[in-house]
Amino acid sequence: MPKLPKGHPKLLNAWAFYDWANSVYSLVIASAIFPIYYEQIFKDDNRDYVVFFGQHVKATAMISFVTAFAFLWVAICSPFLSGIADYLGNKKSFLRFFCYLGGLSCIGLYWFDIDSLTVGYTFYFFGLIGFWSSLVFYNSYLPDIAFPEQQDRVSARGFSMGYIGSTILLIINLAMVMLVPDEQKISMMKYSFIMVGIWWIGFSHISYHYLPNGTKPDVPFTKDFIFKGFHELKEVWKQMQQNLPLKRYLNSYFVFIMAVQTVMLVATYFGATEVAWETPSQKTTGLIISILLIQLVAVIGAILTSRASEKFGNINTLLFLCSFWAVLCCFAYFIHTPIHFYTTAGFVGLVMGGIQSLARSTYSKLLPETEDSASYFSFYDVTEKIGIVIGMSIYGIIDQVTGSMRNAIVFLGVFFVIGFFLLLRVPKKALQ
Repeated sequence: MPKLPKGHPKLLNAWAFYDWANSVYSLVIASAIFPIYYEQIFKDDNRDYVVFFGQHVKATAMISFVTAFAFLWVAICSPFLSGIADYLGNKKSFLRFFCYLGGLSCIGLYWFDIDSLTVGYTFYFFGLIGFWSSLVFYNSYLPDIAFPEQQDRVSARGFSMGYIGSTILLIINLAMVMLVPDEQKISMMKYSFIMVGIWWIGFSHISYHYLPNGTKPDVPFTKDFIFKGFHELKEVWKQMQQNLPLKRYLNSYFVFIMAVQTVMLVATYFGATEVAWETPSQKTTGLIISILLIQLVAVIGAILTSRASEKFGNINTLLFLCSFWAVLCCFAYFIHTPIHFYTTAGFVGLVMGGIQSLARSTYSKLLPETEDSASYFSFYDVTEKIGIVIGMSIYGIIDQVTGSMRNAIVFLGVFFVIGFFLLLRVPKKALQ
């Protein structure tokens, strides 16, 4: 296995290639095919609810609650995992394990149907855990493999490769679904879940070939290592009290990433239920085309955001992106026709990848000089996951209580406004 020095082009490309491998989950499962499949199986059964502990829960609210619970699991367990990974000195093994868990769970979604909802929700739950837990270890590699001046572009490259790779598979899946008679479309969607798992697991081995393992400490294993992750989070929190720029930035990040991730996780469910499609076939085609549009525009958006941050600074660029997102959430309330949805999808793509990529690299730049980057990124990931738990829970509750996803998505715009004002408090000179 080659041992490449920090900053080596092959090492940077290998790290970014994991985005190519795993982004098919976030596109095909989280954003495109699965939400359409999920909505359709309930429609075919002439109901829009799930019976949960004797209560009728809206199907869209139920998937929001399952998602929130999965993120809560990741937020609680990732500190345990990071501590054990530090002891073993091989976070690559953890990255691989959760990749396999997520990939196999995607394959398991083939058996998700209206008569086996418990099994289906279980596979969906573990797919989320596999994807997001693997990102804990993936993101922590960034300061290990790239110098500060490389991190913005490498981070953007990862997102861009993810958009391109996942778009290729989605186009294949789109052809599978659209080129068969209506009665076979559901089956083709189920086959696409299997293809996601194979793609994710297969291509991830390119990253494993080049990424370093880490260093195992020469000390015996004790229970302290199990709780090491929590001790490290506590220490990171203490250090942040002395690092004003990082503390203020993380406060803002917690708020705006909560809204970003929630919008991305529910967008297709919103389009499937709130937009007036003329026929089921038009809905399937329209939603997938919208997602493809988002992916293609997102590649450009991630690159433009990287260039904008170089010219105007990270904070100024993030301020603009938060403002843009807030406007999009308000506009979403008035979406009724497919053309409205397509237009909004194009604008979402423009700022979707950019804000995630820039948020990650901005955090990396604000970190103090340390060899324990995994602890800081564990804190970063836990912050993101707790934000998603809150965002998805609020979204699901508003959807369940008011019976409308429109009210829920407009409410998310408030978080972007709060995030904007919190960003204004971050000293810009800290990134100079």
